[in-house]
This record gives sequence, C-alpha cells and structure tokens, in this order.
Amino acid sequence: MYLAAVFLPLIGAIIAGVLAFAKHGAEDRGPGLDRAAQWVTSGAMLLAAVAAIFALMDIVSGGNTQAVEIFTWIDSGSLEFSWELRSDTLSIVMVTMVTVVSSMIHVYSIGYMGHDPGIPRFMGYLSLFTFFMLMLVSANNLVQLFFGWEGVGLASYLLIGFWYDRPAANAAAIKAFVVNRVGDFGFALGIFATFMLFDSVSFDTIFGLAGEKAGATMQVFGGEFHALTVICLLLFVGAMGKSAQLGLHTWLPDAMEGPTPVSALIHAATMVTAGVFMVARLSPLFEQSEIALNVVVIVGASTAIFAATIGCVQNDIKRVIAYSTMSQLGYMFFALGVSAYSAGMFHLITHAFFKALLFLGAGSVIHAMSDEQDMRKMGGLYKLIPVTYVLMWIGSLALAGIWPFAGFFSKDIVLEAAFAANTGVGQYAFWLGIVAAFLTAFYSWRLLIMTFHGTSRADEVTLAHVHESPKVMLIPLAVLALGAIFAGFALFTFFVGEAAPEFWGNSLFVLESHKALEDAHHVPLWVKFAPLVVGLAGILLAYVMYMFAPDLPKALASGFARTYRFVLNKWYFDELYDILFVRPAFVLGRGFWKSGDGDLIDGVGPDGIAAAVRDIARRAGAVQSGYLYHYAFAMLLGIAGLVTWFLVVGG
Repeated sequence: MYLAAVFLPLIGAIIAGVLAFAKHGAEDRGPGLDRAAQWVTSGAMLLAAVAAIFALMDIVSGGNTQAVEIFTWIDSGSLEFSWELRSDTLSIVMVTMVTVVSSMIHVYSIGYMGHDPGIPRFMGYLSLFTFFMLMLVSANNLVQLFFGWEGVGLASYLLIGFWYDRPAANAAAIKAFVVNRVGDFGFALGIFATFMLFDSVSFDTIFGLAGEKAGATMQVFGGEFHALTVICLLLFVGAMGKSAQLGLHTWLPDAMEGPTPVSALIHAATMVTAGVFMVARLSPLFEQSEIALNVVVIVGASTAIFAATIGCVQNDIKRVIAYSTMSQLGYMFFALGVSAYSAGMFHLITHAFFKALLFLGAGSVIHAMSDEQDMRKMGGLYKLIPVTYVLMWIGSLALAGIWPFAGFFSKDIVLEAAFAANTGVGQYAFWLGIVAAFLTAFYSWRLLIMTFHGTSRADEVTLAHVHESPKVMLIPLAVLALGAIFAGFALFTFFVGEAAPEFWGNSLFVLESHKALEDAHHVPLWVKFAPLVVGLAGILLAYVMYMFAPDLPKALASGFARTYRFVLNKWYFDELYDILFVRPAFVLGRGFWKSGDGDLIDGVGPDGIAAAVRDIARRAGAVQSGYLYHYAFAMLLGIAGLVTWFLVVGG
C-alpha cells in the first residue's frame, strides 16, 4: 500500500506528459486527450490517497514501521545509502495528508482549468509535484530528502510559471526558484557538514550517534563552533527558504501568479510545509542545540506577526490567504522550537485542510467573477454563490481558531506549549502569537465581508456572469471542509493527547528536560482562553470597520499614512533586497560582461587577435599598389639589405 501511495502520482505524471506531447503534435486537438489526462492523474491520486489511508490505519493499529528498501543508490567508500522509503508515523502521516489534499486539488482542477489549452501539461505538473513531495517526506536519508526537496522546487517553478506567456508569471517563477536556491545552498552545506561529523547521511545512523556527538566541535571560517548547532542552523536556512520564513519569504506572495490550484497545492499542504517536516524529522539533532531551537522560535514568531500585519491590508484575495499561510507556518516553527514537535505537526495537518479549502474557495470566487481577484471590486456575492460562501466561512472559522473547528485545537496547543516552555523566547513566541491570532481573525473576516457582504462593487458585465462553481469543484471543497471541521477534534488525542507517545513512537525525539508539550496541558485558564477571546475580538473589529463603519478604514489609512504605506509595501523587503542584492548583482554582472568579458577576454583574446590580423593584412595590402616602379624600388631595397647582411656577417 505504501509503495502504491508514493509511486502512483509518478505514473499519472508520466502518462499526462505523454498525452501533452501527443496533444502538441496532434492536428485534431479535441477534448479527448484533455479528459484522458484529467481522469488518469486524478484517478491515480485518489487511489494513492486510499492507499495512504490504509497505510496510516496499519500504523495506528501497531503495524510495522521499518523502511522499505528499493535499491542501493550510492556505494562509494564510506558514502553508502539506499533508495528506501521510511514508513514511520511521521512519514505516513505526511504521505496521507499530501495525497488526500492533492487528490482534492486534482479533482478541483478538472473544473477550474477546464477551458485551458494546456490541460495535460498542467495535470502532469501537479502529479509530478506531488510525487517529489512524497519522495521528500518518505526519505530515509538526507540525499534522498534533498532529491525531493529540489524536485518540488523544480515543479513549483513549472507550476507558478505555467502561464508562461504572462511576464508576471515568468518573473514570479524565477523569483521563487532563485530565492529557494539561496536557502537550498545552506541546506546543501548542512548535508555536507552532517556527513563530515557522522560519516553518514542515513537517518538511522545519524540519529543513533546524535547523543554521542552532542559535545563535538567543528572548524568554520577559522573558528571552532558547536558542530550540531552549525549543522542545524545550516539546515534551517533551507527550511526558511522552502517554508517562506522571514528573510527568505519574498517569493511566496508573488507565487500567486500561478493558477489557483497551484496556490492551494504549494501553500497549503505541500511545498511550504517541507521545512516544518524537515525540522521535525531531524528532531534528534535539533534537540542537542539550544541555540538552534531558540533561532527557530524567534524566526517563527517573527514571521507569524510580520505576515499577519501585511495580510490586514492586502486587497488581492489570494495574497491575503498567502500571507496567512506564511503566518501559520510561523506558528508551526515556534512550536518546533520549543520542542513541541507533535503540536507543530498537528497544526500542519489541520492547516492543510482549512488553508486548501480557503485557497480553492477563493478560486471559486475568482471563477465566478470572471478571473477578478481584487476584493475592492467584489461585494454582495453571498446570495449569488451561497455554497462557496458557506465553505469560505468554514475555512475562516478554522483559520481564526474558533471552537469547535480544527484550528481551535491545533493553534491553541501551539500557543500553550510556547507559554509552558517558560523561557524568554517561549514568552516572545506566545505573545506575538496572541497578537497574530487577533490579526488573523481580523483579516479573515475582512476578506469575507469585502467579498461577500455589502453592495456589489463589480461592473455590470462581470456581475451578470457571476455563477456558482460546478460540482466537480464544490465536492473537493466539501471534503476539505469536513477536515477543517473535524480534524482537530478527531486527531487531538493521537497527535498531542494521551495517545501521542504511542502514536508517534520513535519518529519524533524530545529530551526529557524539554517538557513544553507536557506542561501545555496544565497552563492557567486564561492562557487557554486567550486565543479564542482575541479571535472573537478580531472578528468583531472587522465587522465594525467594514460593515458598521465602512469609512473607518480609509480614515485610519489617511491618519496613519506612513504606517499604512509601510505595511502595504510589505515592510519594503523587496525594495531593500533590490538595493542590497539585485542592483549590485546587475552592476557586477554588467561589469564582468562589458569590461571583463568584452574588453579583457574578447578584446585581448579572439577579438584582439582578429583586429591585429586585419591591421597587418591592410598594411600588407597597401604595398600591392600595382605600380612597376614601387616593385622595382622594393627589389632594390631587398638587394641592398641582403648585400649589407652578407658584408656584416662575412666581416
């Protein structure tokens, strides 16, 4: 079952790729090949999801958790590892989540992309992306994990830039690819450093020796540092890039240029959660470095509040949800940083359901509004698309952490663990998380009110074509809505409750001295109720500002113009990076091109030699004048030169 869950998406991707080539070369480009690609990829994904669910049930019932070896990959000296699929609880939970959510996105895409000319190519990219993500989460060594890591980066480039005839989509795809390469460079260095310390890249070997290497040091740039701290920080740089954490986050909102199913796939359940999964998988290493854990907490908490502030002022419906994703990823990371790994994974799973629901719900709105994404041009849609409206409410309630929806259980345990950590960075994360929870509820209801309530701000032509999405789009939304409603309650006991130690087994490692999750169940009552109270307060504020006093937002924006511009321009990170990195890179590149390559290499090399040959040939050609007396004079000069030479030599 486990093998089927992992490799069925690859089979679907290959078949869809063949159909894409067939369609490109076919004279009659009818709907037959499109339908075939849709059914093959969606069917393969649904079968993979079923297989993953059976594999998860086997683990829950106490089944075998050994790795499934496929073949030996590399055997060179001490570097030896196989291509094998790790089948412990952490991997199977991720495989199940990825296949279930991805299968819903595949089915949804049948309706959403139904009129696109590149359907086989799109469906193939979706399945290929899913396969690489499954390779990542099922890896049993760092190199195989890196293979999946880079694979999802490649597939995300293809998906974000799917509409390659749009300059904005091309620019967004390149930006995502380049920014992720920055993080991946740190990740690659972390893998090299791990091999230097452990003489292995296999997880079992590394985890078995982590305790022995807890005091080891490593030479870095002439200085001696704690080895596991260096390794963990390098690996976390990779996680920051893939999971869009503060500093390497700039690619994520621009990735909205891809089709909406891409946004749901990348930003809900798959690529952006790869960094969270990686830190959880490497918990035996991170547990040996307090510095690395503290860095994870600080970066995660800072990202949570940073993205939440920006989400409050965005007007593009997909960008609001994208910044929400970044903020929620911050929650997951600071949970990991206080050693509450299972709480971080719990929020990852519940978030996958309600965030995919919100993205696909936004796609349903965009589909109804003839591709309009600006919420300022919407309003009053709840009567026209009531099913989408209800589903968006469910997703927003889960995101805001309102009882009894999934986000209430997972977000609360994350905040309670941060408080229970009883450390400075834990308190930092808790209070920023509380503020971010308030802002999350506020911008979620701002989105709902601007999109569905009030008078319509759409033009008459657009409004006349507003319609509810077809069933092929609504059914996946309904399935995800069930997860957004029930996943928190259903999974709480297994993920963070009484059954958690037995459920997770050895797939997560926590030192006995790190009791944040254990103590989270005994925090004061006000800590337990604070997230819900601030969530309700954020909802109330959104109603006041956007329904009861609709002139208030404009007045606040005018009164706090500098602050508003600062947040609206995303804290000017793009402009700062443009000054610090982009422009100097262009200047340096232009200098190497003009001066280095053009003037020095080409000028002295091939261009210089060619110019010298042309000059000599031109001068030699000038001698060939055609006048007899010129040639006679040249002969006389030659004879005189020869006589002089013989006289000198002879003398």
